[in-house]
Amino acid sequence: MKELYRDLVEQLCAAVNMLPDKAEETPETTVCALWQAAAGVPVSVQNVNELALVPLDAVQIERLQELVLQRIAGIPVAYLTGRQRFMNLEFLAGPEALIPRRETELLGWAALDVLHGMAADRAQVVVVDVCTGSGNLALALTHHAAKARVYAADLSAEAVSLACRNAHHLRLEHRVEFRVGDLLSPFDEPCFHRSADLLVCNPPYISSGKVDAMPHEIIRHEPRVAFDGGPLGIRIIQRLIGEAPRFLRAGGCLAFEVGLGQGPGFVKRLSADGRYAGVRPIEDAAGAIRAIVAEAR
Repeated sequence: MKELYRDLVEQLCAAVNMLPDKAEETPETTVCALWQAAAGVPVSVQNVNELALVPLDAVQIERLQELVLQRIAGIPVAYLTGRQRFMNLEFLAGPEALIPRRETELLGWAALDVLHGMAADRAQVVVVDVCTGSGNLALALTHHAAKARVYAADLSAEAVSLACRNAHHLRLEHRVEFRVGDLLSPFDEPCFHRSADLLVCNPPYISSGKVDAMPHEIIRHEPRVAFDGGPLGIRIIQRLIGEAPRFLRAGGCLAFEVGLGQGPGFVKRLSADGRYAGVRPIEDAAGAIRAIVAEAR
């Protein structure tokens, strides 16, 4: 088994360029995750080191070799294992939605801090998550904030179906409601107007012209709608900033992710917008703004 493991790691080293936005995926963790999948134990690459490699029978070895070939062909590991970790939770992953990224955890933890502050003296806090994808932000906030009542939506019915399966997988379906629709339109009804404590979004923010130049592993397998932010990459974020005050209560917060280089411009725009106050940029380890939190007046 050790020889098989070494051979498969060498195959991946020679054939696959690991992506920088998935630093947790190495040839070693990939082989381990695919090994567990072949054994019938689906696990994310982030959690795979917690499990020992189990002996495989002939059928399972053949399945493992097939999975490695599929990985070499460009299919993302998370789609082969059906798992991806996000904010310490093990999510179901599938081609219906974007694979949750580590950089989005910056937004998630910042949003959670906001919720904890709001919940200190309140019985319930209302969260609206748009562009929810697999439901990773909505469900992570639901799990980590006991007082949160979460509503989430996505334009893609397929993504919402995966989000609902994740809610059941994490046993959170009783505390979160998913809807299908364009950005905030699923919540454009009186009960949501000026009532949300937190509005969170991981929007598409790649310019249309750059989407086709993205690595084949991404553009051939993950849904384009999750990346394409229009000609300049800011169309969805501009809409979000414009529409959010209709749904946020005074003192509520808008929190969203931005692409590299977009942060300073949006901080400036929000600071000049009289509907917002207390604009706070969230920086990554390299000092780049990757998320923004702004309070509604």
